[in-house]
Amino acid sequence: MKLLIFRITFLLILISPVSAKFSGSFVSQSDTVIQDTAAFVSPYEEDNQRCFKCHGQSKYSYTNESLGHEIKALMFYERIVRKEEFYKSNHKSFSCTDCHSTEYATFPHPGELRMEAKLNCIDCHGGDETYHFDAITEEYEQSIHFKLEEDGFSCYGCHDPHTYRISKRTKENIKETIAYDNAICLNCHSDYNHFQLLTDREEINVIRSHEWLPNQSAHWANVRCIECHTQINENIPVAHLIKPKKEAVKRCNECHSQNSMLMASLYKFESKEQRRDGFFNGIILNQSYVIGANRNEYLNILSLLIFGGALLVIGIHIFFRIRKENNKYN
Repeated sequence: MKLLIFRITFLLILISPVSAKFSGSFVSQSDTVIQDTAAFVSPYEEDNQRCFKCHGQSKYSYTNESLGHEIKALMFYERIVRKEEFYKSNHKSFSCTDCHSTEYATFPHPGELRMEAKLNCIDCHGGDETYHFDAITEEYEQSIHFKLEEDGFSCYGCHDPHTYRISKRTKENIKETIAYDNAICLNCHSDYNHFQLLTDREEINVIRSHEWLPNQSAHWANVRCIECHTQINENIPVAHLIKPKKEAVKRCNECHSQNSMLMASLYKFESKEQRRDGFFNGIILNQSYVIGANRNEYLNILSLLIFGGALLVIGIHIFFRIRKENNKYN
């Protein structure tokens, strides 16, 4: 298993420099990519600092009044919220207590607070007409992941609200988007410590289960997992209906063709732009093999020369045959 995690982590590092930021914690966002943003001054900076004092770093300290001296301890890594990442997220203008109980302002925290119900995305984003969270929720409820909801699977499992950042895909950030989104899937599917929190199934070897896929590293660097494992829905930014394993895309021509399904998902942002050779989506043509679409101008010229030469030889042959026949009867 250690070898598997190493190979996948190494692959993600090769795919994009941003991928290294995702190891070791639940990552966030769907149709997104990390981008540097201008410094942000929160109206709740002082209030939030009470939380970041401990949760913003790998260690924290407090005074044990019973023992009368200072105690230092390591913060559990899933409870660490990096201050700089939070203030770049979409929720940067929030106070921690907008989502968490105000009783967390007391330290040590009352133990029962850990049992409080977490908010769902739809609690705040219901009725959203930009990203269609209601439609996303409907899709998710048809997904194979939904059956794990009682075991703890939720939006937060993939999209950490403390670091969630969203931006539109472009030709400039497409590689980072692919690496970021694939890291979300691999965070559970290549890390058994996370995987076993949701299921009692045996560990899945991601590399072995994709042995049928030609050139795995090239596919994982250029295509998101969800392209093959979800049902495409053009009405929402990113499909959330995860299909059963047996329904995953395995036919090459579904992507490597003029009518590539990628044009309705990964490259939807530019699918309406006309591209060379009468095909759409220049990214697919430039970075992937598309049956009948990828052409080499030198091979085109050579093929024309060969075709023209063949016609010339046939023409010369016919000319001399006709001339020979005429001489025969004259």
